[in-house]
Amino acid sequence: MRGWFVVTKRVLDIGNCGPDHYAIRQMLLRQFGAEVEQAHELSDALEILGKAKFDLVLINRKLDIDYSDGMDVLAHLKGDARYRDLPMMLITNFAEHEAAAIAAGAVPGFGKRTLYDDLTVTRLSQFLAS
Repeated sequence: MRGWFVVTKRVLDIGNCGPDHYAIRQMLLRQFGAEVEQAHELSDALEILGKAKFDLVLINRKLDIDYSDGMDVLAHLKGDARYRDLPMMLITNFAEHEAAAIAAGAVPGFGKRTLYDDLTVTRLSQFLAS
């Protein structure tokens, strides 16, 4: 008889404050059973990405730690051959920032105001559904 095992999807959340990270983590856990790790800035993210495999990276438009631009994190990660093919979403409520992120190699993301919307769940499902 073959054994059963559950493959847990993993998400790296970069640049969100504690309360926003908690809300995102809870939503991803409830909807997909996903495990979410937090990074505060690029250096944290690189360290975490170097230690484990992730299915999706979420990048806040403005990093909470210093309000630097999440697009810089996206550009750095997409410019690194190790992470180029890893799906990444920019978390933003602004269509123009999402369009810029998609042009830079991100997949369509979501805003914090739309965290529980059907479109957000559909977009996340592409990478996190079992």
